[in-house]
Parts: sequence; structure tokens; C-alpha cells
Amino acid sequence: MSSTLSRVIISSATAIAATGALAGATVQSAQAAASEEYAAVGDSFAAGNGTRNPDLSLACSRSSDAYGPQIAAERASTTLVFPACGGAVTGDVVNTQSKSLSAETDWVTISIGGNDIGFAELLLSCGSSFDEPSCLAKVDEVNQRIDTELGAKLDAAYDSVKQGAPGATVISIGYPRFFGADISCPDADGISPNEATALNGLADNLEAEIADRSRVAGIQHINPIQQFSGHDICSSSPFLNGKAELSATDAYHPSPEGYSNGFKPLIRKIMG
Repeated sequence: MSSTLSRVIISSATAIAATGALAGATVQSAQAAASEEYAAVGDSFAAGNGTRNPDLSLACSRSSDAYGPQIAAERASTTLVFPACGGAVTGDVVNTQSKSLSAETDWVTISIGGNDIGFAELLLSCGSSFDEPSCLAKVDEVNQRIDTELGAKLDAAYDSVKQGAPGATVISIGYPRFFGADISCPDADGISPNEATALNGLADNLEAEIADRSRVAGIQHINPIQQFSGHDICSSSPFLNGKAELSATDAYHPSPEGYSNGFKPLIRKIMG
């Protein structure tokens, strides 16, 4: 075999090997890029209260029908970390849930703040009582907590998430309004027009505070109020449960449709 032909064969073999190695590296790189970790952090609005299906954790009302598991199942090569728990407050995010995050976490959604201001107290004062002055007084008290106490608690929660997942895109998610013009259905039993207006106003105040602290923290924010508009508890296609639930843990939370058609599309606009 001539030396020239030998050089040609060796060069060709080297090129083929290099091409194969490059192709293999490209495939591995593509596979690595496609694999993402998503963490759904927060309270009952993230865990899945309202789905009527706490199949992943009865203690936390964690459900496979919540938006986190749905999104992870729909997105290719997405691994879900799911520490959200019904009843959680900002301190739980700081002390426990943020410990589930890591430098490998790519996405974090966080729904928190409702329990810090006394969501359960509002239900007791308004949802189960015909005493309008008591309800309105409680709304005023909770609005005061939003204005004076919640901001620092949200700052701490968002900071803990950013520290736990330093490379992640963090998205805070607000809370919807529950009431529309019609409050005549059983799900709104005990709620007067004045109470509905006051509670919707409180939802707006809470949304504004969460959006403001998210901006300060440098994280993205989703305001769900417009998405849920027209899908209040007495609407023909509600995204929210009201009072008439077999389990109290599902009352005044997103319905299954609220998770799949309310929150999920808003999150996927960002996450893809």
C-alpha cells in the first residue's frame, strides 16, 4: 500500500472517529439540556387542596392533580420536587421546603402568604357566619397584616428559595378572587354582597403585596386574577370551590379546573 493511500485511510478513519465522538457528545449534551428539575413550593394552592384527590400525601393534601405534577408530566424530561404542603406559611418555606432545592433546580414556583395573614380566620368569620360586621372587621384586620407584616415574611421566603436554588428561574404565584356578581349559589352561602366586595378587595391587596415583594426580590410573578375572572365560585365553569365541599380542606380552594385551566397555562407561558 502506498504511503499516500495509507495517509488518506488514516485521515478518513480519524475524521470518522472524531465525527462519531462529536455526535455522541452532542447527543449527551442535548439529553442533559433537556433534563430539568422543577420544584413546586408553597401552601395549599400549590399542594392541591381543592382537587378532592390527596393521593400523594394525605397530611399535606398533596395531589397529582395540582399544577406542579401536571406540568412535570407534560414537559419532556422534567423531574418534579414537590414539598408544597397545605397549611404552610412562609416560615415553612424558609425552614423546610427550601431545603429540598439545590443548584440542580432549574425552575421554582412558589405560592405562599395566604396562611400568614389568616386565611382560615377569614373562612370562620365570613364563610360560616351571617354576622356581616364581624366579617368586615376581620377583613380590615387581615388587610392590616398584609400592609404591615407580610412583606418581610415574603422577603425571607423568596430569599431562602433563591439561596436554595441559585440557578433557578423563580416564579411567585398570587391568589385569585373568589366572588363574582352572582353569589346566590350554595358555594357562596353566608356571603353578603358587602362581604364579597370586601373579600375581593382583600385579594387585590394581597396580590399587590406579593407582586411588589416579588419585584424587589428579582423574581418573576404571576397574577391569576384575570385568568380566573368569570370562573368564580358561582359561575357556570368555576375554577374555584366554595363552601359546599364534602371535605373542609377542599373548600375555598382552586377546583380541579382551576389547577389545569387556571394556574397551569399561566405557568407554562413562562416555563414552556
